[in-house]
Amino acid sequence: MFQGAAALSLDTKGRFAIPARHREALASAAGGRLVLTAHPHCCLLLYPEPAWEPIRDKVLAASSFNPQSAAIKRLLVGNAREEEMDAAGRLLIAPELRQFAGLEKLVWLVGQGSHFEIWSDAGWQKQQQAVFALGDQFTLPPGLEDLAL
Repeated sequence: MFQGAAALSLDTKGRFAIPARHREALASAAGGRLVLTAHPHCCLLLYPEPAWEPIRDKVLAASSFNPQSAAIKRLLVGNAREEEMDAAGRLLIAPELRQFAGLEKLVWLVGQGSHFEIWSDAGWQKQQQAVFALGDQFTLPPGLEDLAL
């Protein structure tokens, strides 16, 4: 289970160090094999390969004749890259994916249970501000109406 948000630095080669608290879980879940892909919200998704495979298969099963399905296939599967952590626990983000998500020096690794989102600093701050801006207008989406914190 991946949770929490961490601000991390990209090095000059486009690598970042996976926090130590997540390295073992990623290594054991996937033998270090990870998949990075683009998300429609202009962030990246990072999955252990076994968690990615059923999602990929479901996306690929959709009709290529439906414009929305074809667009999702292009985005998710077309941008998917298999990567491995290096011996130091670093992960390389390809230049194309860094450009897509607007990643520069500071990035955010955000746990989402089975996977992570990777956000640019500006993108993450924008997401946070959007939630805070709702103020009293904030309502829980369908399926979470009974959530109590």
